[in-house]
Amino acid sequence: MALSRVCWARAALWGSAVTPGPHVTRKLQLVRCGLAWGAPRSSKLHLSPKADVKSLISYVVAKTKVINGKYHRFLGRHFPRFYVLYTVFLKGLQMIWADAKKARRIKTNMWKHNIKFHQLPYREMEHLRQFRRDVTKCLFLGIISIPPFANYLVFLLMYLFPRQLLIQHFWTPKQQIDFLDIYHALRKQSHPEILCYLEKVIPLVSDAGLRWHMTELCTKIQRGTHPATHDILALRECFSNHPLGMKQLHALQMKALSRAMLLTPYLPSFLLRHRLRTHTTVIHQLDKALAKLGIGQLSPQEVKSACYLRGLNSTHIAEERCRTWLGEWLQISCSLKGKTHPCGYATKIQSIFLFDSKIILELIIEYHETPI
Repeated sequence: MALSRVCWARAALWGSAVTPGPHVTRKLQLVRCGLAWGAPRSSKLHLSPKADVKSLISYVVAKTKVINGKYHRFLGRHFPRFYVLYTVFLKGLQMIWADAKKARRIKTNMWKHNIKFHQLPYREMEHLRQFRRDVTKCLFLGIISIPPFANYLVFLLMYLFPRQLLIQHFWTPKQQIDFLDIYHALRKQSHPEILCYLEKVIPLVSDAGLRWHMTELCTKIQRGTHPATHDILALRECFSNHPLGMKQLHALQMKALSRAMLLTPYLPSFLLRHRLRTHTTVIHQLDKALAKLGIGQLSPQEVKSACYLRGLNSTHIAEERCRTWLGEWLQISCSLKGKTHPCGYATKIQSIFLFDSKIILELIIEYHETPI
């Protein structure tokens, strides 16, 4: 039997005229397929290599980008106003996520190297300060979104009241200018009240020379004259104790100062005093870090942001004027020498005072706290 199979196979290979049976023909076809295609594949499952997986991911990402681009063009053509809000919202999410990662990196570095807040470089210190304020504002939205179906109402409120409920990352460029002007207008409303209080306490100042300097300064401010730096520094002793010390301020005075610093005035007196001390301490620490860095190292946007934080509406003022104003501010702030105790800086910038027709100068006042 085996010999006949061999003979039939040899005959088929050499082109013999003898026709094999169907059984032998089928086996010869299988042999030829084996010679042509090699050994039969194993029945085991073979996984795709990493290169195939990466190419598949790249393909999906590319297709997603194409679809996303078409969607953006569709929104831009048919719903232009909604498209502006949509793009601002997406960019805002990306910016706040980047801010969160940077803040986490800074906090981790502080924890590893045992660094305090006032020991940070200027940009890291400013980033943490602003990020804390943004998180506080977002936390309020998170709280009012907790009840069932309240998130739909929150979206409506964010659309109707973007200035009160959203941080700057979610403002359009036009809204940023308009809202900063509104905030500065609210801030300026408290300036006459602060000036009126300063005029009332002039007779209570015991030193005759300080009374004269205070009267001259108030007169210059009322006329819109730009006060000199030495005029402001000559009065710093007035604000260390009675009648203008931090502990001697009344509730109405602290509320006016809180509005001048864009802090909420609707708090009890002890909380208002605590917030004023904390806010002015942070500004003073930022001033010391900025003086170490140098104003020339700041970008135009950083200069304008620093001026606005300290009370100058820098949105409509040239960059060079902002740098000059900021230099005057640092000259006053860094001239204040306070005491130091283990809990940190005790020097306080007690109040910020702005009044001017076009050019605004801040009055930084020193407060000495008893060391703990």
